[in-house]
Amino acid sequence: MSDPAATAQRQQTRQRNLVSTVVSLPFRFFGVLCGSLLLCILVEWVGMHLFWPEQGWRHAQAMLHYELDQLSTHFTRSVVVQEPGRTAHRLIDGAHEWIFVKTGLMDWMQGAASQARAGADHPTRDFRYYLGIVYVHLESYLIAAAYTLLVFLVRLLVLCLMLPLFCMAAFVGLVDGLVRRDIRRFGAGRESGFVYHRAKATLMPLLVLPWVIYLALPVSVSPLLILLPSALLLGVAVDITAGSFKKYL
Repeated sequence: MSDPAATAQRQQTRQRNLVSTVVSLPFRFFGVLCGSLLLCILVEWVGMHLFWPEQGWRHAQAMLHYELDQLSTHFTRSVVVQEPGRTAHRLIDGAHEWIFVKTGLMDWMQGAASQARAGADHPTRDFRYYLGIVYVHLESYLIAAAYTLLVFLVRLLVLCLMLPLFCMAAFVGLVDGLVRRDIRRFGAGRESGFVYHRAKATLMPLLVLPWVIYLALPVSVSPLLILLPSALLLGVAVDITAGSFKKYL
């Protein structure tokens, strides 16, 4: 027989772990978004240097227009927001207004660009000259980063619109797994803790990786090519986890 004190201590430990997980979940989510944004910008910069140097920052601009057109064409209805295409345009216009206009960043970049070019054309090689050289070379990368941020916001909206799909897939998998679990228990079927732990370990990657991959893609693709298989795999993982669950927590 198990020790009641040890059992109570394990229950308290589980409760503390659950509370800490719930409290830290928003911070983890914010960290994933920040990491995805940084990865997206870095991938775009590497692509500008290696794969599409002739396009430069216009590649990120073309991606933004493509994402907005795809959203307006294929996401005409949603249970999350009404008129997703119009919502996306409002989001991008508002983000552009707050980030570049109201903060004065656009005026500062234009003024810095003019001063940098004047310094680069100056015959005397002083600090202003080298600053102008650096800014002239980095200007396209800064513009690409700005457009990449807007693409990131559009894709984040697409992911929010796809949340009901992931919830439905997880719910269907949960119901089917619990039904199979009860059938197996009533029929004295074999249970496997190995299968349960392996299936449980795949749940978090299947929740996080589709977000990171889709947000960091350097090219524009249909979100269904990534999110639909991910939702299907998530449903299967939840099904297996619920079906093999007994006392392995």
